[in-house]
Amino acid sequence: MSQQVIIFDTTLRDGEQALQASLSVKEKLQIALALERMGVDVMEVGFPVSSPGDFESVQTIARQVKNSRVCALARCVEKDIDVAAESLKVAEAFRIHTFIATSPMHIATKLRSTLDEVIERAIYMVKRARNYTDDVEFSCEDAGRTPIADLARVVEAAINAGATTINIPDTVGYTM
Repeated sequence: MSQQVIIFDTTLRDGEQALQASLSVKEKLQIALALERMGVDVMEVGFPVSSPGDFESVQTIARQVKNSRVCALARCVEKDIDVAAESLKVAEAFRIHTFIATSPMHIATKLRSTLDEVIERAIYMVKRARNYTDDVEFSCEDAGRTPIADLARVVEAAINAGATTINIPDTVGYTM
């Protein structure tokens, strides 16, 4: 097992959600270049399918950043994966971060699905992302309310499909 610490920064994606106003492409690029100078290994810079502006920001940052890996967020949806890859293709190195809800409540109400269908979708989308890059992060949305046995099944399936980084977020602060 590697003992290297990898700095993964989400200021430009998750951090921007906390602001009352959106950052401009120029402001996002300035922050990305500062993160690169600080030695951040991976920076998650946007959710390109969410808007033309986010797509442009991700693409601009991907074009300019040379020493950090640039990451874009994508739901486990074909269009999301494809748009993320399109926005990142100009990068020196990039990661696609895909996610799907795994808690019983979200599976039933948000996805109107079953755990087995969620696992199949996760496998398919991780493999789809791997067609574009060898660096794929997978997250279980609402992992904090997902039974451990279910979480283990989803994570194992994502790893077997090719995910290289696994994220177990407490999306709604349940475990706090």
